[in-house]
Amino acid sequence: MAAAAVALCFLLREVDGVPQVLLGLKKTGFGRGKIVGIGGHVEAGETAAEAVIREVREETDVGLRLEDLRDAGVVRFVFPAKPEWDMDTRLFTAVCWEGEPIESIEIAPAWFDTAALPVDRMWQDADHWLPVVLEGGRVNIVVTMDNDNEAVASSESLLP
Repeated sequence: MAAAAVALCFLLREVDGVPQVLLGLKKTGFGRGKIVGIGGHVEAGETAAEAVIREVREETDVGLRLEDLRDAGVVRFVFPAKPEWDMDTRLFTAVCWEGEPIESIEIAPAWFDTAALPVDRMWQDADHWLPVVLEGGRVNIVVTMDNDNEAVASSESLLP
């Protein structure tokens, strides 16, 4: 079974010199109850960038343009106990957008200081790669989840 193609975008801003990122409380579906990045599945015929623009609009009513996206790399999620959950996730960041985030049926968006991410409420893999992305770096990492589908069994960077 092929991994699902997913795209996430992390909107970044500074408030009084404090860097912040937009994340969201997942209200439905996969990851329900967790704080997650904004995004979702890449549909047939879409590029990852087109998908993330669509998903950010659907989930937060924020408008993005292709030229405002910065490619932040890829995370491959492997769920040995549930291979149907495997995902190839393209990551983007953006510092320019149109509109203010609002809650949708799927996501309750909120700004978090990048130095105080709510990792205790996120998927356990987040601290393996998200800080690098938020600092402007790129990742290419494979995260293998444990049999409980929650804990990280291993993470391996594919970058030199």
